[in-house]
Amino acid sequence: MTDSTVANARRSIKAGSKSFGLAARLLPPAMSQDCVMLYAWCRHADDVIDGQDAGFAGAGNDATPPAERLQALRDETHRALAGGSAPEVFAGLARVVSRHAIPHRHVDEMLDGFAMDVAGRRYEAISDLLDYCYHVAGVVGVMMARIMGATDPGTLDRASDLGIAFQLTNIARDVIDDARIGRVYLPRALLRTQGLEGVDPDNRADRAALHRCALHLLDLAEDYYRSAAVGVAALDRRPAFAIAAAQAIYREIGVILRRRGPDAWDRRISTTTAGKLRLIAGAAPGTLLALRRPVPRFDRSALFRRPA
Repeated sequence: MTDSTVANARRSIKAGSKSFGLAARLLPPAMSQDCVMLYAWCRHADDVIDGQDAGFAGAGNDATPPAERLQALRDETHRALAGGSAPEVFAGLARVVSRHAIPHRHVDEMLDGFAMDVAGRRYEAISDLLDYCYHVAGVVGVMMARIMGATDPGTLDRASDLGIAFQLTNIARDVIDDARIGRVYLPRALLRTQGLEGVDPDNRADRAALHRCALHLLDLAEDYYRSAAVGVAALDRRPAFAIAAAQAIYREIGVILRRRGPDAWDRRISTTTAGKLRLIAGAAPGTLLALRRPVPRFDRSALFRRPA
């Protein structure tokens, strides 16, 4: 893999996710490189579908219909996985998938998640939302875990749980921003418990009810974070520390959302670089203790079951 490919992948992370970028630096160099390459493809694919750049709208948005962009993305990805020539972000993905024997179906599962966005899927029940969360984030956790040397199905289940926890946290944070671009991830059944039929980003009278919906997702995410801790304890020391750090940073998003209350969405919910570094430092002692103790127990039988 060329130095430019890796460098471009790292720039993608720096622009699209400072949290992941910091956590990736904690990994051994070769493992970090492969995680970065996988992330770069995920970021690129997400941008292609949304017509964005590093997760943000830009002046150069692609006017091609989303369904056509998705099909082109599938074709380019499959060509790269089959060994054909492809742009470096796809070549990087193919290298990582081959090197770690990642089943191609996992890549397709993520593409299927993007297809849900393209189709404008609405979610009736929490179970429907969890299915989406698996496809756009849980399966990424599975692929990342394989890069970190995990092959045991139980550990991969826990990796999927962490991805789902991250996505539930993201959805809670982005309720208003998503609604402004026509996407509603809060399940209809959940909205109805608060007397709502949809999400109107400009109706401040609904903010308290929407915040209660968001808190429900954060409470649900906590079960997935606790389950993921079992998988973290099964990893080697450095990847365990990196994942624990990433988990601490993402969890903090929920802490901020809870603390701010219904006004939480008036400004971007994020942690400062100093805050991220503090959370990373705080994750170190707990990780070391966890690795010296028996693997923690958490019954995940009630959680989402990823496809076999």
